[in-house]
Amino acid sequence: MLGWEFPPFISGGLGTACYGLTRAMDQLGMEVTFVLPKMVEQTYATHVKLLSPDSRTSAASFKIDDLKNVKFCTIGSALQPYSTPETYHQRIEGTLRQKHLIGGGNVRSASQLMDSKDYSTDMYAEVHRYAAMAAELAQDRQFEVVHAHDWMTYPAGIAVAAMSGRPLIVHVHSTEFDRSGEHVNQMIYDIEREGMERADKVITVSHFTRNIVISRYGISGDKVEVVYNGVERNGSWPLDETGITTDEKIVLFLGRITMQKGPEYFLQAAKKVLGVMDNVKFVMAGSGDLMHRSIEMAAELGIGHKVLFTGFLRGEDVRKIYRMADLYVMPSVSEPFGIAPLEALDNDVPVIISKQSGVAEVLTHALKVDFWDVNEIANKIIAVLKFPPLQMTLRSHGNFEVRRLRWKDAAAKCAKIYGETLVSV
Repeated sequence: MLGWEFPPFISGGLGTACYGLTRAMDQLGMEVTFVLPKMVEQTYATHVKLLSPDSRTSAASFKIDDLKNVKFCTIGSALQPYSTPETYHQRIEGTLRQKHLIGGGNVRSASQLMDSKDYSTDMYAEVHRYAAMAAELAQDRQFEVVHAHDWMTYPAGIAVAAMSGRPLIVHVHSTEFDRSGEHVNQMIYDIEREGMERADKVITVSHFTRNIVISRYGISGDKVEVVYNGVERNGSWPLDETGITTDEKIVLFLGRITMQKGPEYFLQAAKKVLGVMDNVKFVMAGSGDLMHRSIEMAAELGIGHKVLFTGFLRGEDVRKIYRMADLYVMPSVSEPFGIAPLEALDNDVPVIISKQSGVAEVLTHALKVDFWDVNEIANKIIAVLKFPPLQMTLRSHGNFEVRRLRWKDAAAKCAKIYGETLVSV
């Protein structure tokens, strides 16, 4: 299995999905070797147990204690989830300049310092270098199926499948159309399309995404299967742990602050809500390329004092913010699935979600809106905050509903797809 991220190396929903899926596969007795394009830094040594680093491939292996059948391999690489070619290059420049300053000397550009055995200044070259290293790493491993998550690992999946003669499954958690709208990066689109075309089976996280794969990438519907994400049960948390000391209602946006997630629609709706109700605060938890613009927009709308930006949250802080919230809103422009609403419901928080999301297919007890309809978003926020019976119904029915969405079922469906693929090839 080839992925972008996995706890503790996590920056978004993909890491959460990979953790839930592999944990369930482990419980089903399936053996998984999970390959990450990461360097294991010493600061993470408390989270993982490092085993026999392989200097030939610059790969390190480790196990997570409670996963008996899952092994992890990290390949030294600067690839990160949700990167663009520009942010990737900036990150490399910054890292290398910092390293060089520590060592002394002069440097004009990252390319002067770049060693092809280390990593590439070009994100696309790095994707293919990672693919070559993954194929080399796989030579010494025993496996029956290659499973690649999202575009950065598709070339690696193709290379490993070609080297081993094993079938390739590609798992689409997001497409370039979700991330960029109609302004797609052609090279990323081409990598996505080749991965889907070369795959024996394509797994999408929703019918919403399946339709995009078929219509925008020209993939035959016969080989595209839908496997919904699940949610990791958190249990209950006492309210007194959250530190709530105010009578103000809290409306939560939690996710990457990017075009795809629709932060501007959240803020425009907030402005309309505050025109009717004053005892409300809006919390935007997350980070992303539109964070500074969102802060400026809140100020321009005159609601800066009513909007709190927490930055990126993880672990216990995520659970705490859910327990503080009265309502969770996901106004995504294009959301292949959307795990955060499930987490919100699991923490007894009612949700409003955009109709342009995969999770809308599996939730009945959630209020659904078109992402662009800020008047309707505002009306629904006001209704939930003003009428406790509505809030209680959404919370209790939604919490019951989310219990049906289990990673065990997602893992079992993946196993079924593996079996059918092995029989057919």
